[in-house]
Amino acid sequence: MQRVHEMPFGAAVDANGTRFRIWAPTARTLALCTHHDDGPVQHPLAPGGDGWYQTFVPGIGAGTRYSYLVDGQLRVPDPASRRQCEDVHGPSEIVDPRAFDWRDGDWRGRPWAQAVVYELHVGSFTAAGDFAGVETRLAHLAALGVTAVELMPVADFPGTRIWGYDGVLPYAPDASYGRPDDLKRLVQSAHAHGLMVLLDVVYNHFGPDGNYLHAYAQSFFDETRHTPWGAAIDFSRRPVREFFIHNALYWLEEYHFDGLRLDAVHAIADDTDPDILDELAAAVAAGPGADRHVHLVLENDANEARYLRAPADGRRPGYVAQWNDDIHHALHVLVTGERYGYYADYADAPVRHLGRCLAEGFAWQGEPSPYRHGAVRGEPSTDLPPAAFVGFLQNHDQIGNRAFGERITRLAAPEAVAVATAVLLLAPQPPLLFMGQEWGCTQLFPFFCDFGPELARAVTEGRRREFERFPEFADARARERIPDPNAAQTFAAAVLDWDLRERPPHAGWLEFHRELLALRRHTLMPHLDTGIERVSVRTGAHTVLDVDWRFADGSTLALIANLGAHTSVSAANAGGRVLYAYRLPADWHGGTLAPWSLAWLER
Repeated sequence: MQRVHEMPFGAAVDANGTRFRIWAPTARTLALCTHHDDGPVQHPLAPGGDGWYQTFVPGIGAGTRYSYLVDGQLRVPDPASRRQCEDVHGPSEIVDPRAFDWRDGDWRGRPWAQAVVYELHVGSFTAAGDFAGVETRLAHLAALGVTAVELMPVADFPGTRIWGYDGVLPYAPDASYGRPDDLKRLVQSAHAHGLMVLLDVVYNHFGPDGNYLHAYAQSFFDETRHTPWGAAIDFSRRPVREFFIHNALYWLEEYHFDGLRLDAVHAIADDTDPDILDELAAAVAAGPGADRHVHLVLENDANEARYLRAPADGRRPGYVAQWNDDIHHALHVLVTGERYGYYADYADAPVRHLGRCLAEGFAWQGEPSPYRHGAVRGEPSTDLPPAAFVGFLQNHDQIGNRAFGERITRLAAPEAVAVATAVLLLAPQPPLLFMGQEWGCTQLFPFFCDFGPELARAVTEGRRREFERFPEFADARARERIPDPNAAQTFAAAVLDWDLRERPPHAGWLEFHRELLALRRHTLMPHLDTGIERVSVRTGAHTVLDVDWRFADGSTLALIANLGAHTSVSAANAGGRVLYAYRLPADWHGGTLAPWSLAWLER
């Protein structure tokens, strides 16, 4: 089976040669260069109106390298390049997607209610640091109870080691991870293991090194609007909008991904109607989502519930879920006691905030945020199903945005981490694990990158300035201890040591996660398919949380937890069958709650 996403730009191969098309509205002159052993050959490009240029070169195909010569001086890669074997500043390579023979034609994905997400960074997930390395660990993930693998961004980035959020060529899987066919093989193998594969994509900015769009398409950006990364992408322009809509469709169709996670959409500046998020979701629903399960997930600090809501005509919502930072922040305050920065918004009543997340989705649904100097944050989310909110105790941001990249296992007592984990893995909300979390990994995951010397210095200095406002880094000498993101050893510290999972205490953590996910699969998931009719939440003594979920099939799932280091008492009626208990007797029926304990019950 062949899979090709046809695009109005880029290099398209047929039996007779290759068609090239590019949008370059602010270039004075533009030429195509094909690169051969005896040197580059220039080909004229015919203007097609509205800034488009096109040509057809007979007799060339897959493997040929090419670039565009802008104004007779600057050679740039194709912004829709499918492969960059010489990194972001080198020529692009023609790829024929028909060359890969897909063998997963009967795969239709999985319903979102079954999602147990596992986020990983391809370069540091294994010592191999590539797509093939990830493929070797798929059996481990399937046995763990994971149902969806989420890859941090793989779009071509400068250097060989970076988180991926500073990519500049969004159609080209980074060559340091392997060839396009290697990524396709990974997706196909995941499907054979029953695993969905989601891809993290960045549509709010381009990275600072290797973005040549300003040289020939200045109108790609709106200089009157600014984001943390500079001028905003101008989504009011049709070619710009199509560039990103086709990118989403490209990954879903040509690579057969099961979904996308859209990074930081709150940073997208777009007041058109429909906006880019709505139009992109509609295109996906009408395209690959029409005959298989395709899931779009948001990261949205603004807590805009409207993107998660089904239209009035009964169609599926455009976005099935959002990463719920609120649930992370409330749990983090509870297990670590940290109250600085954005954690301040949860420090007054973390149990109440957590309870609201479990019952209603967002903790902040339109209230003024003290951390944001009184600005209103969020929209009402009570009517949305639990499946719309991805819960997590760790992810790449919440670990790596710390000065040293410490995981929760370095910050909190084991029993506190265990209780928080048991809350997340058995709640109706889809849980997310970050790579290595399942064996209680204590390795750092610091921010790392691989920029050239001048930009590297700026990034290192900027990283250390970020932490000036924190008391422990007020002194310049303390800030010097923050790892240099560009240093090879900073990246090396993040590469998972898979041998650790077989040693104490990690083997115990691994069994703990397997037990909870097996219980989720066999006991909780059948109820989730029926839907939830009602949720009630009660907070008793300072650290006690009691939540009931009433399912449409008449059953009730109940959580009673003591999320603190002191013995407490639950006033709740603990009747029902105990499904799982932590630091409580298996036949617990109410009353005294040990420190950091919980019971999940079925009624």
